Amino acid sequence: QVQVDESGGGLVQPGGSLRLSCAASGRSFSNNAMAWWRQAPGKEREWVAHISGSGSTTHYADFVKDRFAIARDNSNNTMSLQMDNLKPEDTAVYFCAVSARYLGTTQQNDYVYWGQGTQVTVSS
Repeated sequence: QVQVDESGGGLVQPGGSLRLSCAASGRSFSNNAMAWWRQAPGKEREWVAHISGSGSTTHYADFVKDRFAIARDNSNNTMSLQMDNLKPEDTAVYFCAVSARYLGTTQQNDYVYWGQGTQVTVSS
């Protein structure tokens, strides 16, 4: 049975940093892209970043470019999101997702396994 779990969220001041982690279990996901999505209160879920199955290709939403970094370790089925220079508008629940495709996309329907999410709050 596949399970996806996020961790690392919390409360941080503007300009601070957090590192989110995602652990996927149940089988190997080295042939599956993975991604981070987020959902702020009252807003639709939006794509943040994705990484290809091998980890060699990454893409970021414009609003996090040069601030966030996605990475994965296929030896233990984990993925991370390093978030620096956080802003209040980054406040959201962050979700880890596993795609049915090798290359990441920005289409929610391409992602077949989702975690429960971890809350990130940026506030002074």
